[in-house]
Amino acid sequence: MQRIAGACFSVIAFLFAAVAPALAAAADAGYPDRPIRLVIPWSVGGSTDLLGRILAERMGRDLDTTVVVENKPGATGTIGYAQVARASGDGYTLLLGTNSTFAIAPHFYHDLPYDVTTDFVAVGMIGSNQQVLCVHPGVPAGTLAELVQYAKQQPGAVTYASSGVGGSSHLAMELLMSTTGTQMLHVPYRGGAPAVQAILGGQTQAGFVDISIAEPLVRAGKLRALGTSGARRAPLLPDTPTLAEAGAAGFESLTTFGLFMPAGTPAKVVARINTALNAALQDPAVTEKLGGLGFELTGGSPAAYAVYAKTETAKWGNLIQQRHIVLP
Repeated sequence: MQRIAGACFSVIAFLFAAVAPALAAAADAGYPDRPIRLVIPWSVGGSTDLLGRILAERMGRDLDTTVVVENKPGATGTIGYAQVARASGDGYTLLLGTNSTFAIAPHFYHDLPYDVTTDFVAVGMIGSNQQVLCVHPGVPAGTLAELVQYAKQQPGAVTYASSGVGGSSHLAMELLMSTTGTQMLHVPYRGGAPAVQAILGGQTQAGFVDISIAEPLVRAGKLRALGTSGARRAPLLPDTPTLAEAGAAGFESLTTFGLFMPAGTPAKVVARINTALNAALQDPAVTEKLGGLGFELTGGSPAAYAVYAKTETAKWGNLIQQRHIVLP
């Protein structure tokens, strides 16, 4: 009897082993079976919102479901992050992340209700948006070298605008000053739009401006571009050198974008979303729309994005500590 029972158990185990992959495949084939929400931690109408909506529409077609955009702005993006951190890892919540929030904000806000290293899983890089170092046309500097010389002649007197303390335009200038050994006076504003207006009006002399905003102003002669912030020249301003080319060796400061999901999301689900993301980023209609807004699309694997996020967090954390930057 024991031999018969053992034989039956062996047969059952063999059959289960044989059909388990098919059952798992069937379960995977059923995902997704309802709409997926994409949380964008920024306001409606901005460039990040447009990026998210274009990708949501295209990814929804690949996933054969609706990807519903939910804007959750506030507190430098951390409100949206907190909501996703509390969500179930069932595969139906996505987060459009930016390095300004996952790599920079934690160094300023030490009481965040989540941990960026444990509460999220990386899905994949979307791409980046360069910034342009701009000066008012009245500033006697046509190159980075001339601006550096001008600033060193009057330390702390040359003014630069930013979107606020701890923002990407502020930290980009802090990185540039650290790289070039200069010191300029920071004039923070409440957002990127008033900061750009300050440079245009001559209230401040310089500043980093998002390329989608800077490009038409530079071509119209309202701002002068001294360099772009990426490792390679920007497609929107191909005749403008990178700041590294212009003399700031090793300089790179980008606003980058990617997708995250709540911790605990199954690896197969993450892989499915990553496949849909990369397919969207290779769609000519998507690349044309986003390229016109200054986005440089990259894509990539979940593992590569996780490594990038860790490296980027360390980079800005070191700068913030070295420059003794604190929120007011």
